[in-house]
Amino acid sequence: MDIALEQLGKRFRYEWIFRNLQADLHAGERWAILGPNGSGKSTLLKILSGHLSPTKGFARFSRLGKLVEPDAVYHYISYAAPYIELIEEFTLEEALLFHSRLKPLTAGLDASHLAELLELPGAAKKPLRTFSSGMKQRVKLALAICSNTPVLLLDEPTTNLDKTATLWFHHLLDRFAAGRLVVIATNEQADVEGCGHFLDIRDYKK
Repeated sequence: MDIALEQLGKRFRYEWIFRNLQADLHAGERWAILGPNGSGKSTLLKILSGHLSPTKGFARFSRLGKLVEPDAVYHYISYAAPYIELIEEFTLEEALLFHSRLKPLTAGLDASHLAELLELPGAAKKPLRTFSSGMKQRVKLALAICSNTPVLLLDEPTTNLDKTATLWFHHLLDRFAAGRLVVIATNEQADVEGCGHFLDIRDYKK
């Protein structure tokens, strides 16, 4: 999938978060959206996901040369962010099964394989509410990265991850993100490893 941003702007009340943003994002590329906390990175990701409408300009989605209607964009996107909640009454096993029935996993994977990829031994039968913040972040990332979608949006992906878990994240991304459009919003230098394209929100504040 490709996403074309044309003179894109978002305003809340009288304050422009960003405006006149122009970019073309293509399948197989890895983008880093940069800027300090509160600069508008998450707002831009929400527009890219189709969950938020721009105040000005357009975000045009196309797949195999054909335009994708805004209300169908969610079929093609996986999204992980610290503010996206898990259903904490589910056990890990139940959460993985539930997700895989709503959004198919990458070919060759099923819920049991995904549980192994998480590298959380003994956690399958435990409710998610008992997980640490780092364990929950692992689950969110694995669900997004291992879903069979052409677009992957990651907001502050290494939030709550220690050094070992951060390495795990990069290995998982390298293994399952090939050929997809990946967009990572972050202010952490380690998160942008492998990104070939960069967009700094601060360049679109005027």
